[in-house]
Amino acid sequence: MRPGPLQLSALPPLSLYVHLPWCLRKCPYCDFNSHEWRSDSAEAPLPEQRYLDALIADLDAALPLVWGRSVHSIFIGGGTPSLFSPASIDRLLSDLRARLKLAHECEITLEANPGTFERDRFRGYRAAGVNRLSVGVQSFNDAHLKVLGRVHDRAQAIAAVEEAAQAFDTFNLDLMYALPGQTPDELDADLSQALALAPPHLSVYHLTIEPNTYFAKFPPVVPEDDVAYAMLDRLSERTAQHGLERYEISAYARAGHRCAHNLNYWQFGDYLGIGAGAHSKLSFAHRVVRQVRFREPRLYMDNALAAGAVAQCEEVGIAELPFEFMLNALRLKEGFTLAQFGERTGLAVTAIQRGLEEAERKGLIERDLARVWPTARGLDFLSDLQAIFLPDS
Repeated sequence: MRPGPLQLSALPPLSLYVHLPWCLRKCPYCDFNSHEWRSDSAEAPLPEQRYLDALIADLDAALPLVWGRSVHSIFIGGGTPSLFSPASIDRLLSDLRARLKLAHECEITLEANPGTFERDRFRGYRAAGVNRLSVGVQSFNDAHLKVLGRVHDRAQAIAAVEEAAQAFDTFNLDLMYALPGQTPDELDADLSQALALAPPHLSVYHLTIEPNTYFAKFPPVVPEDDVAYAMLDRLSERTAQHGLERYEISAYARAGHRCAHNLNYWQFGDYLGIGAGAHSKLSFAHRVVRQVRFREPRLYMDNALAAGAVAQCEEVGIAELPFEFMLNALRLKEGFTLAQFGERTGLAVTAIQRGLEEAERKGLIERDLARVWPTARGLDFLSDLQAIFLPDS
């Protein structure tokens, strides 16, 4: 509450992100903070209980920053969170409920890998309090799954999604496109299989070659940009035919099944991140602060258990806030209200006026007196649109 450069009239909604960093195999395209763990390694069993102890110690140290605020969504991501047993997830959620004020009907999502699928395991997560599953399928083509380094095959993917549909009222299916060697017909086959499983939410990601990944060192041959754009057009056309509305650059959902947690990110809400390498963005009456936890799991556990999980903490500068807001809000098909910009940043609309005029002139946005939203062209060239709002160097 000490004096600062901003005057926020109200604090935005708060979400909680929990990072579980281990996976069975590091995928060649993945630049997330994930670390391979071999289930056959007797010398190094997955340290579930110590990691849970560290998560709760991390949360306890952070509670003064969010005291009294309701948590509207929880997302347990990774890594592969479904490596953790249902009993461990039950313990985690019980400990979170004991410390946090969860909003009524709080969305609680857990990421799951079909390679860790067991029928009782999914139902165990549901019994623990998880009410939304996100299944990382990526493809139903065995050859493409192998190239992507996934540990599951087509049959496991279908079985996992079918069980998710049985065990959960809502779930997400992840797909990727523009894969190495992928043809438009192969994408169509992937999409047909995905839509046949009737997911209420579908996330579709263009494969990008990220720095410091295996694919960055050994680049695969991927479809050219014009082919990838045609694939995306096909995705948007077919999902719409099946009642899935594109509401964000990479997200499609039936009515009532949008991802509340991700929406909070895109609307520049607040989030507390606990776990190895987790990021936080927290608003206070006079400032917005970002934090990053220690990245390496063992180092994170050691520091969190000593009440020192935060490796970096810095205030977001006034000059950076417009870009930070626009980087998120312009991903949404419906855009944002001008009132929301003021509420979430504490700034006047004049801070983005010049950028809005340039973006409108280039046909990347449309706007009225209350709202701004990206055009179809703006979504296609989202990076160019966002870059307009970069702070002057």
